Amino acid sequence: MGRRRRRPRPHHQEEPVAAEPQPEILAAFQAAKGFMPPGEGLALYAAATEAAALGLPLLEVGTYCGRSTILLADAARAAGVSALTVDHHRGSEEQQPGWEYHDPSLVDPELGLTDTLPTFRRTLRRAGLEQHVVALVGRSPQVAAVWGGRLGFVFIDGGHTDEHATADYEGWAPKLAEGGLLAVHDVFPDPADGGQAPYRIYRRALESGAFTEISATDSLRVLRRTGAGI
Repeated sequence: MGRRRRRPRPHHQEEPVAAEPQPEILAAFQAAKGFMPPGEGLALYAAATEAAALGLPLLEVGTYCGRSTILLADAARAAGVSALTVDHHRGSEEQQPGWEYHDPSLVDPELGLTDTLPTFRRTLRRAGLEQHVVALVGRSPQVAAVWGGRLGFVFIDGGHTDEHATADYEGWAPKLAEGGLLAVHDVFPDPADGGQAPYRIYRRALESGAFTEISATDSLRVLRRTGAGI
């Protein structure tokens, strides 16, 4: 599904232009290891840029190798805020040996375990964005439990089981400031297209009455906090 069509505006009002990354940032994003398509990346960047205007940190859950982190970091850099990214860097369920998204090049040869942290650090270094990112290495619920500040943007793209997606939502959505944006990746209304856990937390956010959807780009949904609760 593409970006939702907006209602026509009177001819004297100009349609707002979504922020887009500079060519070198887009090139770094496309060169990085990861799964987010360019169209969704552009929508994520536009949302992060809008949210950064609140002057609060931007946070993503699910760093992997830093592909989407590049976009959040660049949006944060432009606004003078920080980009935070949370991951234990041992890979999600589908990235373990024998599963569809397992990448042998990301396995620590000494431990025999997935370790995406070194690749993530190289990704940021190559993009020139290291100083604009705070990497929070740990499991999302544990990090959320000790994070006391407000956030202007929360991007949920972590584990895709109901247990993990729900924990990410319940851990981080309450920290989103009024007017802040919540983005959820891999939202598939049709089970034939993908797992349903991200779709279920997206529906929960809408049904809570605390969030209003502002855009849909393929599997990426962006919602604005317009009320209290989750």
